[in-house]
Amino acid sequence: MASSKQADFLRALYQDWTNRMVADPNLSIANLRSMFDEWGQPALEPENVCYKSDRVGGVEAIWALPVGADNSRAIVYTHGGGFAVGSADSHRKLAGHLAKALNVTAVVLHYRRAPEHPFPAQIEDAVAAYKALLEKGFDAKKISTAGDSAGGNLAIASVLKMRDLRLPLPGSVIAFSPWLDMALRGPTLETNSATDALVGRPILEAMAGMFLGGKTDPHDPLANPLENDFKGFPPLYINAGGNETLLSDSETLHAKAKAQGVKTVLSVVPGMQHVFPALAGRAPEADQELGRIAAWYKNL
Repeated sequence: MASSKQADFLRALYQDWTNRMVADPNLSIANLRSMFDEWGQPALEPENVCYKSDRVGGVEAIWALPVGADNSRAIVYTHGGGFAVGSADSHRKLAGHLAKALNVTAVVLHYRRAPEHPFPAQIEDAVAAYKALLEKGFDAKKISTAGDSAGGNLAIASVLKMRDLRLPLPGSVIAFSPWLDMALRGPTLETNSATDALVGRPILEAMAGMFLGGKTDPHDPLANPLENDFKGFPPLYINAGGNETLLSDSETLHAKAKAQGVKTVLSVVPGMQHVFPALAGRAPEADQELGRIAAWYKNL
């Protein structure tokens, strides 16, 4: 089945970024961040969602507050961008659509980014925000962690860190196109290299280098969630596009979690690019996926 014309908006945006990076391989981190903040363009503004700037657990953040949402429930959302680019601003509309679909609130973290702040600063910020919600009186089971790409890694790795700290674990985890394997072993890195308009081995190597800071092993179990035991992990929803190079990471995570007794769902939509829910409100594929996630969430 061919993808919608609206879905091409994301592919075209990614291709433009790729062309700009190829044209200037020495783009500064400031210019890369400016470019990747265009990630907010594909999603249309969700109706009846308010936003509020805040600090949560000392972390700069934006709350997405759908009108009439269950204020006792929250998503801790960590944005994508290779741990180095992207922001709460670039992802607030996506988080707003997700929160509205689930009828909950969401807090989008502007966590510390590499290279200035390498691993594990990002995980520390996500855990600090989660602990702050617990201190505010949120029930752990009514909190979900969610994120896309590198933020999908953080949505998973932060829960693994919470488990290490013996904190009560969140009720569910949602990962859009998570980038999990810092060792870059997934076969779709090669087999989907011609269909992914943005993510290839060179950009992943550069981002991993900044994240790991030359000090952390790419197999470190918190930097690389695939190197973990998932026994006792919360229910997990993994989403990916059929055209993306990081598809293997989602498939491996799903298989490993399922084998260890986790209630896990893997939704792969053919013809879609990396983090295609970023098209929320614009493309039917994104809105249908959010509908599937909402149905899954309501049945937990």
